[in-house]
Amino acid sequence: MSPAAPGTTDPDATGPGTTDPGTGPAPVPRPGGPARGRPRSEAVERAIVEGAMKLLEDGVPLAELSVERIARTAGVGKAAIYRRWSGKEELFVDVLRAAEPVDPALPGTCLRDDLVALLESLRRRGLARRASVILHNVHAQMKSSPKIWAAYHDSVVLPRRRLGLEVLRRGRENGELRADVDLELLHDIVVGPLLVRTLLRPDAGLPDGLSEQVVDTLLQGLRPAP
Repeated sequence: MSPAAPGTTDPDATGPGTTDPGTGPAPVPRPGGPARGRPRSEAVERAIVEGAMKLLEDGVPLAELSVERIARTAGVGKAAIYRRWSGKEELFVDVLRAAEPVDPALPGTCLRDDLVALLESLRRRGLARRASVILHNVHAQMKSSPKIWAAYHDSVVLPRRRLGLEVLRRGRENGELRADVDLELLHDIVVGPLLVRTLLRPDAGLPDGLSEQVVDTLLQGLRPAP
């Protein structure tokens, strides 16, 4: 089914004369996922994901997010959700992906500039209310919902870690880092301050210039001796 045209009734929506839910996050692809019956309305899918995000932004804990509540917020029937997701855990995985900003474009000029770009992306993500709320929810659910944490790790954390490690690896090969540096450990040290301030020390803030300060402080002790 194509998205309903503006002003027309969508069969997945609830209530008489309900119109196209409008714009929102793009539908999230599910590579290799099972076919789900009749073609989906992208507008309805966007509205459902947006509805779940809104509830999280409003402070509703993940444990209290019911399919019924999400459907009511999105202006659709519960059946519209179950046609697309098996339950709220699977839906939340797509919400996680949709809430994440795209990976930053790296300057590629030197190790410092690339690291600053990576950290600046983390800093801005920590300042964005939506992404920050999602991150806090995921962190809180790591033990009680291992499926959600595994999905977040595989689709968000792991690809970005690989990108960071590649930047550090190039820096070591180019002689911008000491040859004996443990890159896995160094990556944790690089991103650690931004994650600590986002999750554990929100009172410390994420001011402008923090990314440069972190990178410059670290590189002073990591460059090879002249």
